[in-house]
Amino acid sequence: MIARFGDALSRLAGRWMPDPFIFALLLTLVTLALGVVLTPNSPAAMVGHWMSGFWDLLTFSMQMVLILVTGGVLAQSPPVRRVIDALAARPHSTGSAVVLVSLAAMIAALVNWGLGLIVGALLARGTGASLKARGIPHHYPLIGAAGYTGLLVWHGGLSGSAPLSVATPGHFLESVAGIIPVTATTFSGLNLALTLALLAVVPLILRAMTPRKSADWQGMEGGGLAAGPDLASAAPTPARTLNESRLLGLLVCLPALGFLVWHFSRRGLAGLDLNSMNLAFLFLGFLFFLRPLAYARAVGQAVSGSAGIILQFPFYAGIMGMMRDSGLVEVFSGALVSFSSPVTFAPLAFLSGGLVNLFVPSGGGQWAVQGPILLEAAAQLGVSPSATVMALAYGDQWTNMLQPFWALPLLGLTGLEARQIIGYSSALMILVAPVIIAGLIIFSL
Repeated sequence: MIARFGDALSRLAGRWMPDPFIFALLLTLVTLALGVVLTPNSPAAMVGHWMSGFWDLLTFSMQMVLILVTGGVLAQSPPVRRVIDALAARPHSTGSAVVLVSLAAMIAALVNWGLGLIVGALLARGTGASLKARGIPHHYPLIGAAGYTGLLVWHGGLSGSAPLSVATPGHFLESVAGIIPVTATTFSGLNLALTLALLAVVPLILRAMTPRKSADWQGMEGGGLAAGPDLASAAPTPARTLNESRLLGLLVCLPALGFLVWHFSRRGLAGLDLNSMNLAFLFLGFLFFLRPLAYARAVGQAVSGSAGIILQFPFYAGIMGMMRDSGLVEVFSGALVSFSSPVTFAPLAFLSGGLVNLFVPSGGGQWAVQGPILLEAAAQLGVSPSATVMALAYGDQWTNMLQPFWALPLLGLTGLEARQIIGYSSALMILVAPVIIAGLIIFSL
């Protein structure tokens, strides 16, 4: 039954799910129209909100490009290829592949969401290539969807934006909720129980989604990892000597890697953020190639996959601007929480977070615009602020399985299209919803 459900949604997505860029354009128009209809904003005002937010994600966009590029370069390096090949050689079927890939992606995402995204993408790509090389029929889009599941648990992990925000002295909602330590959010009984439940349930659901062998099965093949650049032999020249100088590469890599060792020795896992992770990927990839020109050419091969990020992120920033400045977030959240009780508030806040995430696909950005509304409502109903924070966090990560925004790096690395994985990930989204809602209700009683 689960396999038929996943297959049905996959076929539906294949027919109706447009390219992610088209999805971004449609969401832009829908958000503009909703702002005009549901708020006192004129069309001109909504366009102004759109433009005010259009460039808000430039720094973040570059960080995501670097995640994709440096991850792709690491995938081409001999040491990482050996590790990926060793792990990827273990599965002997689609079922065992999706269990391995989803567990690895989710565990890595609990440490850092970006790490989970790259680990899931690289392992899905390597597993597909290994199964193909061994002549084992497999379903590559389902394996790719498994690589995306880290984004289903990340907000309950160590890099969760909302829990980290409210644990920081001086945060913008301190006057409403005070300081909420991570022991009450990330390390709460609610979050630990739900995270463990998702780690157990998600791989089993994906395994159960494995389609029966059919005519399409043989066509679902994984692409191989790109080989590292092979420099043609030529007569030695000073320029060629510099291009291939391992000593030059080493002299540049060692100070940067030394800085990272010092950074993490002082701050531990708290020092793991987008910038430190990108720095680590950048210079580990350089170290693994060592020859400067070989590394530069590997970067050139990896850059092409970042086109979707460069093009689409400004549009999502514009959507966030319209949602934030027009009052649409208040409209959406208020409609869901206006008829709630202390028991139903957390599930409704979860659904509210899931809905808003489709328009504001950034955990930190969503918390900034939606957090004040939910915490005020929670205070009126006598609901715990920590439970409210986690309910929104779960909603934010839940609809990532339907929103192709975060899938762009994975799609770039795996060579898949959004419509090939969103059917399976959205089926997973529907099937895990009762688990999350039940947990929120049980812990609110």
